[in-house]
Amino acid sequence: MSTALPSLFVSHGSPMLAVEPGRTGPLLRSIGERLPRPTAILIVSPHWETHTPRVGNLAKQRVIHDFGGFPRELYELDYPAAGSPELAERVAGLLRDAGLAAQTDDGWGLDHGSWVPLRYLYPQADVPVVQLSLQPHQPPAYHYRIGQLLAPLAREGILLVGSGSFTHNLRELRRGNPDGGVGSDNAPHTMEFLQWFLTHMQQGNLEALLDYRHTAPHAVRTHPTDEHLLTLFFAMGAADDWTQSVHLDSGSTYHSLRMDAFAFGSQSSLLADLPAAA
Repeated sequence: MSTALPSLFVSHGSPMLAVEPGRTGPLLRSIGERLPRPTAILIVSPHWETHTPRVGNLAKQRVIHDFGGFPRELYELDYPAAGSPELAERVAGLLRDAGLAAQTDDGWGLDHGSWVPLRYLYPQADVPVVQLSLQPHQPPAYHYRIGQLLAPLAREGILLVGSGSFTHNLRELRRGNPDGGVGSDNAPHTMEFLQWFLTHMQQGNLEALLDYRHTAPHAVRTHPTDEHLLTLFFAMGAADDWTQSVHLDSGSTYHSLRMDAFAFGSQSSLLADLPAAA
């Protein structure tokens, strides 16, 4: 592939997204339909936390229902994608070459941070998937660097995805509002947080973005812990040019979880005319 696929950040919100598509499900489906078909997917989820990078190397993926107290139907959902031990070893090798203690691992699978959005992006489960773990104790700059190290894969037709949630304060959920939609019931502080990010992305201000926790308004309120946003920085680093980006706004879910998606890179314009693009 002569040009790199764009890298993606997608918000998976609550596990209920799997059965309550709202605006986010159709948006993710449109992204998958619009992009050139990838040869494989490498996805980072905040629900596999390890001290050093681990790369899932199963030949056939297993779905992990890593949540409790939800409707029975969620526990019956599957995503029977193939894995790719070859890609897993390639990813681990690229990270080891940079001095990181990366290992392949057959003890995990696809947690809901991966299989829930993938059920919309590629509903046929016909693209091999590899999951990479997150190091939540590391700062945004570390995850940006991980993305940079793996960016060459995008030129080979591999789609690099960071899955998280653009805002993620579970203490402020409003259960009666499963899908606020664009502009509906968005908590004002989450909108200020989003606007700060959009402004600094448009300005190409990487230094400010990497230091968002100290400089963005409501940073700690929107992310009491920041594992669900660290994958955004992975996606930025994985792009051939992160300053070329498309913001895809599908509003909020349960009031406090913003469901924004972003595409980064020179080919992000492929998604620029989707209905939720902003």
